[in-house]
Amino acid sequence: MEANVKNTTVGKLALDQPTAIAVFEKWHIDYCCRGNRTLAQACDEAGIAIDEVVAAIGPSRTNAPTSELRRKNLTELQKYIVATHHLFTREALETVGMLSEKVATRHGANHAETTEVRTIVAQLVADLLPHMLKEEQVIFPYVEALEKASRNGQSAPVPFFGTVKNPIRMMMMEHDAVGVLLADLRVVTSNYTLPSDACLSFRALYERLAELEEDLHRHIHLENNLLFPRAAELEETAGSSPAFEVKGEHCSCTG
Repeated sequence: MEANVKNTTVGKLALDQPTAIAVFEKWHIDYCCRGNRTLAQACDEAGIAIDEVVAAIGPSRTNAPTSELRRKNLTELQKYIVATHHLFTREALETVGMLSEKVATRHGANHAETTEVRTIVAQLVADLLPHMLKEEQVIFPYVEALEKASRNGQSAPVPFFGTVKNPIRMMMMEHDAVGVLLADLRVVTSNYTLPSDACLSFRALYERLAELEEDLHRHIHLENNLLFPRAAELEETAGSSPAFEVKGEHCSCTG
C-alpha cells in the first residue's frame, strides 16, 4: 500500500482498495457521507489504531470491486445504482417497515427500544422513497442527456435547476440525514444486540436492518464519491446550450 495511505481519504480508499469497504464496515468508519476525511482523521475520531486498519486493508491492488463500476459511463452507472441499490432499498424498507411494526407491537412493553426502532424506520421510509424518486426522475435523466450531448459533441443541456450541482448538494444533504438515522439505529439497538427473549421476527428485523445499513453505505458511497463528482465535472467541461427541460414535474430538490 502507498506510503501516504494514512492521508488518503476513506472515500478514495473505498473506491480503490478491494478490501477497504469490508474493513470500514467492521470498524463502523463512515466512508460514504463522510468520505472526504483522511484515514488518519477517521481513525482518530473513532479512537481506532490506524496501523491496525491499514494492516487489515492490506497492500495496494488494482482489481478493486468498484473498478468495473469506475469504467462504466455515467448512464450505465446510474442504471446499475437503480437496478441494484434502489431496488434493494425499496424491498428492504418494505420488509423492515412491517417487521418493526410487528416487533414493537409484541415486544414494546418489555423492550422500549423497539418502539424507537419503529420510529426511526418510519423516518427512513419517509426520507428514502422520495429521495430515490427525485434521483430517478430529475438528476439521472439530466445526467444521461448531458452525457449523450457530450458524446455527440454538443453543448451541455441547461436544466430548470440551473446546474447539476444544486440537486447534488441537496441529495448529499439528504444522504447525511440518512447517515444520522442509521447511526441512531446502531445506538438504540446496541449495535443490533438481540435480547435473550428475541423471537424470530425480532431476529429477522435486526438482520434485515444490518443488511440495509451496509447496502446504503455502498449505495451512498457510489453516488457521493463516484457518480456525483463525475457528473459535476462533465457538466463543467461540456459548455452550455439552449435550455433543456427534464421530463416530469419539478421537484423540491432544486434548493
